[in-house]
Amino acid sequence: MSCSMRLNRVATRCWRNWPNGCGARCIESRMDWDLHALEAQIGALSHDRSLREPRELGRRIDALERLECWMLRADLMADASLAQRAEVLTAELEAINRHVYQTLRNDIRQGDGARVLHEWHATLRRIGDDEGYDALDELIGGVLQLGEPQDEAELEDEMVFYQPTPARHILDFIQRVPLNNRDVVIDLGSGLGHVTMLTAICTQARCVGVELQRSYVETATRSVHALGLRNAQFIAEDVRQARLSDGTVFYLYTPVTGAMLRTVLDRLKCEAQSRAIRVCTLGPCTTVVARESWLRADGEADHKRVALFQSR
Repeated sequence: MSCSMRLNRVATRCWRNWPNGCGARCIESRMDWDLHALEAQIGALSHDRSLREPRELGRRIDALERLECWMLRADLMADASLAQRAEVLTAELEAINRHVYQTLRNDIRQGDGARVLHEWHATLRRIGDDEGYDALDELIGGVLQLGEPQDEAELEDEMVFYQPTPARHILDFIQRVPLNNRDVVIDLGSGLGHVTMLTAICTQARCVGVELQRSYVETATRSVHALGLRNAQFIAEDVRQARLSDGTVFYLYTPVTGAMLRTVLDRLKCEAQSRAIRVCTLGPCTTVVARESWLRADGEADHKRVALFQSR
């Protein structure tokens, strides 16, 4: 996960989780958030030995988010000794997480990534709404180690600002779409490559990410090489001109809208005239794709979950 994504999620969590309400009301009253209460909570985290267990990643991420929230409040961290305790605890928990990420990277290099990722998916399964990112994304971010490259090409009006597909949706897609070594999965607008790489890790399909931003392609390609993924590659190209003739499965997390999306769908329709293809979508483009007469939905076309379509 990129640094900015993590900070946005942390900031949202801080705003929601102030005690006795949220936001400005709690900032004004502070209620129980004095230094004594904060010291007690940091002490409780410090003495909770279960947080040091590798499989307690979800609880450790939650604890780190709380620590970040507290350290963002200068008035609550005015005590230098308490601030140092928070920093030391943060460093300790982050070191444990780095070890977990490195272990999973080694599993992937040895060809055992699919099993381990699905185990983590079950462990970190999210309960509640389907929007936003969660601990599984934190895990994937730590494993892929993508950083945060800068945009190079200016986005046109109908190009959608990049956001990665939440990891739970990617694994849901992989579990629901049968893929084998004859399949070629093309992610149109692949960004930093989460869908492409996770699909390559978990299946034998050849996976191709098409992305306009060359710096994103270079970053994703470095991760592919570091993880030893032989069935994944990235191409710096506009989705309207990319080669589609090899694809059997096409994934779109609403990379474009309007006339651009129309162009992409017309190109996919042409491909479907020569062979059967599958189209998988997430987000607002699902509603548009569901109206395509040359496609039939495999189940409910819900934009909050990856929707599956097959050519007629």
